[in-house]
Amino acid sequence: QVQLVESGGGLVQAGESLRLSCVASGSFFRVHGMAWYRQAPGKQRELVAGISSVGVTNYADSARGRFTISRDNTKNTVFLQMNRLRPEDTAVYYCNAVIQRDRGGENYWGQGTQVTVSP
Repeated sequence: QVQLVESGGGLVQAGESLRLSCVASGSFFRVHGMAWYRQAPGKQRELVAGISSVGVTNYADSARGRFTISRDNTKNTVFLQMNRLRPEDTAVYYCNAVIQRDRGGENYWGQGTQVTVSP
């Protein structure tokens, strides 16, 4: 069974930083693309940042310049460094990964971690 487990959320003030981590565990062959999404109350889940297996990154406009996504393939872990946080960044942040168990890849989600930014 494959699991994605996030950590690092919390309550911070505007302008502060947080670092989220997500570890893929279980029995699988390879982790392909990984990403962070977020969902604020009453809003749809949206992509924050993604990173390919070889380190190519992409960001939402709201995250570009403030957030940095990275990964450690030796530990099947993806990180999201969030700087200069704003109240509008408040949301549940979800880790997403395409994981290959035998043939092809399957989409997996973590349980989410709450990020709250106070004014």
